[in-house]
Amino acid sequence: MITTAYNKIEVTLAELFEDAKYDQLRIMKALAKSIIGPMTPSDFKDAYLSITKKQGTDIVQLIKDNELKNIVEFGTSFGISTLYLAEGILETEGSIITTELIASKAEKAIENFKKAGVNHLIEGRIGNAIETLKRYSEPIDLLFLDGWKDLYLSLFQMLEPNFHDNTIIYVDNADMSDTQRFLSAISQNKKYHLVSKYGGKVVIIKIK
Repeated sequence: MITTAYNKIEVTLAELFEDAKYDQLRIMKALAKSIIGPMTPSDFKDAYLSITKKQGTDIVQLIKDNELKNIVEFGTSFGISTLYLAEGILETEGSIITTELIASKAEKAIENFKKAGVNHLIEGRIGNAIETLKRYSEPIDLLFLDGWKDLYLSLFQMLEPNFHDNTIIYVDNADMSDTQRFLSAISQNKKYHLVSKYGGKVVIIKIK
């Protein structure tokens, strides 16, 4: 049964990565708009901005190795990272709450979850994460940060009461300037241990 579930996820991921190979063009179009004004999340409504396959495989293993169950994801996009998270919790029997600002992206992601047969494991929320996660009160085993970078710190601080000794925070795009400011702020707190991965693209935060 679990093998069938893995296969459906992998087939869906293969389709999404095939489409995502055109992302560079989509990103270039979005960046061109920044010439006339500041970038906004809606500029990237057609772009996947996804994690790599290597990241995805490692995330699945991270979930299994640490028996992570309660997962919160900031930045669903079209659902590539969420599907990897779902693949991990197939073994740990966990659940995912994922939030996405752009409604068209979230709706497409939900279709992808259904296609992969894991929509029952995932609750998708649409809107600003500060609002959609405001009343979240369950323990967080894994917080996956991969949304608009200037919200990382506010979201982290808002959800911090839900952390426990074994909570892991996965920070994508750690090499971007807004993320660097977030990580600098977190590193001032001696209770957190930061480990850089993939040449600085990702930082894993754990509680000492």
